[in-house]
Amino acid sequence: MSSAARRLLVATPTLLDPNFSRTVVFVIEHTPDAAFGVVLNRPSDAALPEWSDLVTEPRVAFVGGPVQSHEAVIGLGRGPAGREDEEGDGWFPLLGTVGTVDLGRTPREVLPSIEAVRVFAGYAAWGPGQLDDELAHQGWFVVDAVPDDLLTGEPGSLWRRVLRRQGGELAMVANFPADPTSN
Repeated sequence: MSSAARRLLVATPTLLDPNFSRTVVFVIEHTPDAAFGVVLNRPSDAALPEWSDLVTEPRVAFVGGPVQSHEAVIGLGRGPAGREDEEGDGWFPLLGTVGTVDLGRTPREVLPSIEAVRVFAGYAAWGPGQLDDELAHQGWFVVDAVPDDLLTGEPGSLWRRVLRRQGGELAMVANFPADPTSN
C-alpha cells in the first residue's frame, strides 16, 4: 500500500472507535514499520503558556490522539512564505508553510520564525502494518491535505469540509448523520 505520509486520514462514518469517530488525522510519518500523526479536529479546553502569543484560534491545546496524551506534546506551526522547504533550528517543514515546531525551545529560538502554532497533546500511532490493514478494510479515506487544514480556525467543521471538497461520493458522505438511526 502506498504511504499516507503528509496526507489526511478522514474517518469513515462506520469508524466508531471513540478516539477516531469523525476525525481528520494528518499523517506525519507512514512506513512499513509504523505510522503516526495528529488528530486535527479535537480541541481541548487546556490553555497554553509558553507559546500562547502564537497559538491559532481556537487558542487551546488539541487532543492529538490517544497515545501518550499526558506526556507527549507535538507542535505544528506556520513559517514564512518562501521558506517552505527550508529546515531550520527547531523547525521541520511538512506541507507548504506548515511544519513541526520544537516546543522545547522558546519561540525566539526557532528559525525560521514561526507566525502561528498549534499544540497537540498526544498523537495517533499504528504499529507495523496496522494502518495498512485499517486502510485495506476501508476504515479511513485517504485524501490530500492543504496547509490550512492543519491550523484551521474551525476544527468542528473540518471533517465535513474535507469530504465536501473531494467531490463525488466522498462529498455525499459529508452529509452522513452522526447517528444513522436518526435518519
